Parts: sequence; C-alpha cells; structure tokens
Amino acid sequence: MPIASISIIRHRSITATTASLFSFNNNNKNDLLWRFSTLRCFSISAKQQQNPNNVSKKPQPNKNLLRAKHTFKDYSSLAPILSPQDAPPLSQSQAVGTVAAAQANFMRVVVPEDSGTGVELLCVVKAVLKKIKRRVLVGDKVLVGSIDWVDRRGMIENVFQRSSQILDPPMANVDHFLVLFSLDQPRLEPFSLTRFLVEAESTGIPVTLALNKAELVDEETLVGWRTRLRSWGYEPLFCSVNSKSGLDTLAFILRNQTTVIVGPSGVGKSSLINALRSNHGAYDAAGGDNWFDPIMGSKWLEEQRVGEVSTRSGRGKHTTRHVSLLPLSGGGYLADTPGFNQPSLMKVTKQSLAQTFPEIRNMLIRNEPVKCSFNDCLHLGEPGCIVKSDWERYPYYFQLLDEIRIREEFQLRTFGTKREGDVRFKVGNMGVKQAEPRLEPKKHRRISRKSINQSILDDLDELDDDDNLDMENDPILRAMRENQ
Repeated sequence: MPIASISIIRHRSITATTASLFSFNNNNKNDLLWRFSTLRCFSISAKQQQNPNNVSKKPQPNKNLLRAKHTFKDYSSLAPILSPQDAPPLSQSQAVGTVAAAQANFMRVVVPEDSGTGVELLCVVKAVLKKIKRRVLVGDKVLVGSIDWVDRRGMIENVFQRSSQILDPPMANVDHFLVLFSLDQPRLEPFSLTRFLVEAESTGIPVTLALNKAELVDEETLVGWRTRLRSWGYEPLFCSVNSKSGLDTLAFILRNQTTVIVGPSGVGKSSLINALRSNHGAYDAAGGDNWFDPIMGSKWLEEQRVGEVSTRSGRGKHTTRHVSLLPLSGGGYLADTPGFNQPSLMKVTKQSLAQTFPEIRNMLIRNEPVKCSFNDCLHLGEPGCIVKSDWERYPYYFQLLDEIRIREEFQLRTFGTKREGDVRFKVGNMGVKQAEPRLEPKKHRRISRKSINQSILDDLDELDDDDNLDMENDPILRAMRENQ
C-alpha cells in the first residue's frame, strides 16, 4: 500500500545537506526505510554533540546519605531486637525490667531500683510488636517506655534477645526444667510422665525429675520407682511438702537460675512453690541480692492458691490460671505454670524424637564409632539399626512416633512447606528498601448466597434415591433453584 504523505519535525542540529533525505519516492519502500535509518543516525549524533560525556543532568545521590536513609528506615518502622549486652540510653520515662506475669493483654513488669527493691508496672505491648508478631513472654527482659511512675503504668517498647524459649508453657530465658509428678493422689502414670519428659528434653534445657507426696507410699514402692527411673536414664528426687523432706536438696538445685516447673494438675506444684519460698534459712545462707523479692502490694507474688484432688476422678483441679515468675528465697526464680495432662510436643519431629529418650542416646554412645546404616534411621528395626527394642519405653517411643508422623502429614497437607515472613520490604524513593509489618489477609469474608445454595444442592444430589425427600415439590429447594 503506497504511503501518501509523511510529516517530519525538523531538528536544529540537522544541516542543510540532510534536506535531500526528505525527498523520496512514495513507491520505493526500500528507499524510504534507508532514509529513515539515516535520519535516526543524524539525530543520535546531534545529541552526542550536545552532551559529549553522556552525563545525566540529574545529580547522583550521595552514597552516605543513601546508607543513612536505609538504616533509618529499617530501624524506625520496626523495633530492632536488643542484645543482652546492649545498654540503650534511657529517659526519665523509660526503664529496663523483667516480665513477671502475663494475663489477657496486660503484662506485669518488675523494674529494679537503686535501693535494691523492685517496682511493679502494669504494661501493655506496643502495637508495632504485635504487627510483626514479636510475642512478649514471661521471663523476657524488656524496654518499658511512657512510664507513669505515680500510677505505675507503662508500655513495652522493645524486647531483648532471649537465651532460650519454650512453647509449652510459653516462657523465655529459662535455665532449668523441673518435671514434678506425685507418687499417689494422683497416681503416677508412666506414659504421661514420658510425654512430659520428652517435651522437656526437646528444648535442650537441663531437666530434673522430682516425685512429690512420698509420704503416701511405702519404702518398697520408692525403691521400685527409683530402680525403674534409673533404667530410663533419670535420677529421681523424692520429696514431700507435708513432711518437708527433700526440700533443702531441691532448693540447692534450683538456686541462682530460672526454673520452669511443669506437671499435671494436682501433683502439688503450688504447694511446693510456697514451701520453697517460705524457706528463709536458705536465703539467709545464700546471702544473695534478690531485688525481685520485696515488692509490696503485688497480688501476683503472693502465695499460690492450692486446690484439693478430685475424689471422683482422682485427678487434680486447675488452680493456677496463668504463668507467673516467682522469686525463690535461696536466689533465682521459679515459674509456676497451669497444670495440663497432655503436652503438645509441637517442636518434636520424627528425626528429633529419638534424642529425647536417654535410652536411645546411651545405646548410640555405647556402640560408637559404629552407627546406623541410614542417616534418617527412626530406630524401628530398619536394616543395620543398632538400637534394639529390649527396653521398657520402646512401646511409648513407637506410639509417640506414630502420633508425630500423623501430625506432620496433616500439617504438610494443610499448610504446605512455605511460610511467609512477618516483615516485608518495599522499595521507596531512590531504590531504598523500607521495612514494614506484613499484615494478615482477611479470612472472614462473607460467602455469597449463591455459593451456599449450590453447596446445599450438591449435598442433596449425593443422597440416595430412596431417601424420604420430595425434592421436586419441595418449595424451599424450588426457590433456591430459581434464585441461581
């Protein structure tokens, strides 16, 4: 198709000798393309003459300024985690303290004073910490701001880095686990004890096993349980709150460290805590400086409420409702936790379960340098496995492994393997990355009536023909079909 006419805007840098390029034959397409390519070369040459160094007129940003903006935006929108060695500058309305208790949306934070005592503050958590899902736990060392020293209120602005963290119960900076069971009322169950020990061993924190209410059983029962638990790999400590036996030994073990006491309801956790805290002789002998202890008017640090064991079921009643950090008279802290009969074992996997049993660990150590033939051996009789099944808790190991396998398969089908982070980065001005919390998508969107009606009809279609439903004459079903 011939081109009738064409208009070209003249460029000032084109000389008069290029004017002949604009006279062309409309019927010769090759000549037209050649002239346009030549014209483009002249335009590029003219631009290079105007700017020979090919330097942009826009000024380049300062590298130091870019680095400063990047650092400022990263740390102004999100609270950075403070290391335990950090000593941030504090204003008159700021202080560093320890979370002593948590209930609902409020935290009880104890802040030390120069006089050696502590001040308790009722605090809320800053909104940015909630948005980035940085959970504040009992035992956390926190930075408190906006403090009203008269009403003793404040806001948790940041959290220091934790040395350890456990999920069941939720605690931070734990040094020691005390698994407490009773020999009677309620009676000691081996499988329930195994679940608690596995949960404690999975954290990698040292574990002490104590058996309370030793006065309710005879000497033969004590010897039998001591021999049995030694074969499991534990040295049990028998104690009694009523007769005060074994409490001094237990207080010596718990001194100068933060201990979490776990066990089912009714085994005497609250009674044991009250007995250990009232033993002032150990505190005087230790001669420690516990600023957490003398807090006046705090209901969280009073004696723990004690309940009776149910006469109908033989189980304990739940008296402790929340996790609280309590000072011990001999130094250190003890966390009282609500009683529960079934630990979740959420952090235990198929591969890590074997390491939570001292029997399997001892077998692997005794057979060194020989190892199992497969690196992912689950010790269930695989070819070349050096772990035998001639130990008491092997059926418990097999049962827990089957339970964890079912849970992992369900999680894989439901959630998959990908997980989005709590923080995302947006590119702002001049290519600077800006951090911001990743908000959860809306999960409560209303389902349309059409989808609901269609799901009901699909369910009805799956019914057998001999069901007593007159689907043709039913007015409700007929109205649903007409609305589609």
